[in-house]
Amino acid sequence: MFKNYFKIVFRNAKKHPMYVLINLIGLAIGMAVSIVILLYVQFELSYDKYHPDADRIYRVSRAWFNQDGEESLHLGHLAPPFGPLIQSDFPEDVAVSARLFNFDALIKSGTNAMVEERFFFADPETFDLFSWKTIEGEGQNALNEADGIIMTESTAKRYFGNESAVGKELRAELAGQEFTFQVRGVMEDMPENSHFHVDFLGSVIPVVQFYGGQEAFMSNYGSNNFSTFIKLAEGVDGKAFEAKLPAMIDRHMGENQAGIPMSKGTKLNLWPISDVHLHSNLASEIEPNGNIDYVFVYLAVALFILIIACINFMNLSTARSSLRSMEVGLRKVMGADKVILIRQFMGESFVMTLFSMILAIILVYLFLPTFSNFTEKSLTLNFFQNPEYLLGIFGLMAFVGLISGSYPALFLSGFMPAKVLKGAFKAGKGHENFRSLLVVGQFAISVILIVAVLVVVRQLDYMQNKDLGFQKEDILILPTSAQINENYLILKDRLEIHPGIKEVSLSSRVPSGRLLDSQGTTAEVNGELTQLNVRIADIHVAHNFLSTYGIPLEAGRDFDFLRASDSTEAFILNEAAIRAVGWSNPEEAIGKQFLYGNRRGFVTGVMKDFHFESLHQPIVPIVFMISQDRNNQVSIKIDAAQREEVLTYLEGEWTQLRPDYPFEPLFVDEGFNRQYEAEAKVKTVFTFFSVLAILISILGLLGLVTFATEQRTREIGIRKVMGAETGNIMVLLGKDFLKLVVIGFLIAIPVSWFGMSSWLEDFAYKTGISWTIFGWAGLIAGIIAAATVASQTLKAAWSNPVKSIKSE
Repeated sequence: MFKNYFKIVFRNAKKHPMYVLINLIGLAIGMAVSIVILLYVQFELSYDKYHPDADRIYRVSRAWFNQDGEESLHLGHLAPPFGPLIQSDFPEDVAVSARLFNFDALIKSGTNAMVEERFFFADPETFDLFSWKTIEGEGQNALNEADGIIMTESTAKRYFGNESAVGKELRAELAGQEFTFQVRGVMEDMPENSHFHVDFLGSVIPVVQFYGGQEAFMSNYGSNNFSTFIKLAEGVDGKAFEAKLPAMIDRHMGENQAGIPMSKGTKLNLWPISDVHLHSNLASEIEPNGNIDYVFVYLAVALFILIIACINFMNLSTARSSLRSMEVGLRKVMGADKVILIRQFMGESFVMTLFSMILAIILVYLFLPTFSNFTEKSLTLNFFQNPEYLLGIFGLMAFVGLISGSYPALFLSGFMPAKVLKGAFKAGKGHENFRSLLVVGQFAISVILIVAVLVVVRQLDYMQNKDLGFQKEDILILPTSAQINENYLILKDRLEIHPGIKEVSLSSRVPSGRLLDSQGTTAEVNGELTQLNVRIADIHVAHNFLSTYGIPLEAGRDFDFLRASDSTEAFILNEAAIRAVGWSNPEEAIGKQFLYGNRRGFVTGVMKDFHFESLHQPIVPIVFMISQDRNNQVSIKIDAAQREEVLTYLEGEWTQLRPDYPFEPLFVDEGFNRQYEAEAKVKTVFTFFSVLAILISILGLLGLVTFATEQRTREIGIRKVMGAETGNIMVLLGKDFLKLVVIGFLIAIPVSWFGMSSWLEDFAYKTGISWTIFGWAGLIAGIIAAATVASQTLKAAWSNPVKSIKSE
């Protein structure tokens, strides 16, 4: 039986190679795309599930709320007391808690020095919480010593080659201070599908000392820099336990100055560790996370392409039904019933699917390395390591075989033998309408993908080129040091001697970063000092920061270096802060008393609102003040025409200022563009897969048009003999197909508008979806479809009418 199916498929391939090739290529591309995307989705969904107790491990986050209950900030990090307090307050519910503090450290070993972004200080309990394995030396005990440090296996090889790392000494420069650590253990590298990765684990004891000792450390609720994880006891429900945390906050933090319980203004949230990667994109994360929305988008694209390929198979199989009608009639006369015929045609469908799958797997092996590099994921189709993939392959084959083969099998097996053998067979109107519906669906999907590409491209262009309210171009950023901060004015004068350097300034944060710092605020409103229950983010700056970035003032004045009081009393707010405080306009704010944290002073200026963060975030209230000791970044504004000369000069100066620290400048505009890398990848994915979808649709349309012209060859010849012109023939053959393309376009408009409007909701600032986008999408699809139809109708119209008439 199966041998017979193979024979029929090979016979059809020999007789009608173009149609078989169209089906083969279409199904192979559809299944290859599906396999690649399913591998990606499976990898994304696997994050952090390798821990044996993953279902009991939670990451704790902290949110803040304004007086109206609106969330003003949500961090993936906590202040240091929370982790230990959660465990001590609920010993029956919490098995273990642990904190990690990530710090970019300059690590020195001998004469080598490297900046390490995956340096963590950690509680010893991290080894009780996570399934990390020590392969040499000590694990948990290493973190009980102040100088204890653990390295991952790959990091140890990077520093010490094949020598044992245990017992080796490392020096780490942290916030201007140098610490000496002894390597006491080596642990396995963390799996790639972890939402964070460590290269170094240092004892948390130096951090406690840095904060002023254990008592100060455990009373500091403002330094929210600690990634905090807990493992709940068996049987404890995460949501039910989360409901207990507000009472704990009030027990330990009490009330604010207005007598309001602290739990009304801040909240702790539990995140199952396996949800963090795809569902958590908070203001502070250890590493950039994925996005569950994009996982669904990729799945939808794969499904779309697979459906288009299946539609091709169904359309071509049913369109060519007249060529097999005599075969079906004879089989029925010889005793074959409908079930036998359905089994035969389904068998042929599965044989075609099998050959398509073989080609699809070859395409996957060719394309998967490129896709892995693009997504920065280690995706492999290894059947030996993952035998369950074979089940997935067979499942996909079964799905495609059933979808693509079911309708043709039912259609072909339903022929009436008497009509067929008399030559009176004709497909019913219902079957023709269904086939037309499939073509409409194909092109609707193609237009939806084209619209998606155009909207993503437009939004990305909007974000990259929107006026942010300041000059982001030609400003480079370098990290400061204690020496640079102490000698800033000398450094500033020294660097600005170079004609290509316009200005040098300092700040705690720079545009394109997140606004994570804030303190309590009191302001003079209606003649009285009023404590505000709104969050105003702070930036500590040098006197010339606004001029360096070209930030315009709406009222008042800039910081003045010649006014000594500005260094301790002057505040400059943005317009959003003026509205949040309750002042009616910027001019009213000038001269008003303003208390921020421990600093008391007056509002001396009001800036125009500008985008400090990416366009994913709304403009929030900001206050600028002259920094005392919190500068972390050097901003250097340069002349674009002398960029290369300036970079060479700065690198030479940098080796003198920070000889151990690599010269790795970041330009502000590059920093903003990095915020939009996810959208840039979506654009690339949509573009590539849209091209594939259109290609498969065009192949199907080409097959249908070719078959239609072949069936009407004699009619075309007679019409030409009777005087029909080429244009008349083209309209005759092409109008019905182009009508279907137009209907598909009209259906695609509301669907694509709804889908892309939902996608744009993730952006605080976005471009609209104008009718021109739909116009371009329809034009692109129309031109491609028209060109495909014309290529075959012209061929038929230009053929010799004598030969055409003799063809039947």
